Amino acid sequence: MKVLQLSIRQIGNSRGVVIPKPVLAQLGLERQAEMTVERGAIVLRKPTSTVRGGWSEAARLVAAQTDSGLLMGEFGNEGDSELVW
Repeated sequence: MKVLQLSIRQIGNSRGVVIPKPVLAQLGLERQAEMTVERGAIVLRKPTSTVRGGWSEAARLVAAQTDSGLLMGEFGNEGDSELVW
């Protein structure tokens, strides 16, 4: 692939570059990517797992339960014993 010169732009309080759509398509990147810095280079890869992967299935399982009790039971917070009601 030929070398592309990209401008670093101000994006809010951050800085960023715009990656051309054909490059993203060539890499198979659509909505998310994993970024690492390796030997002084920024490397983008397809995510190894999706963000919130499995959450919808877990929500379906919870919704299917007929018990309306707490899922995790009761648990206190640090310092609760010092509270006066």
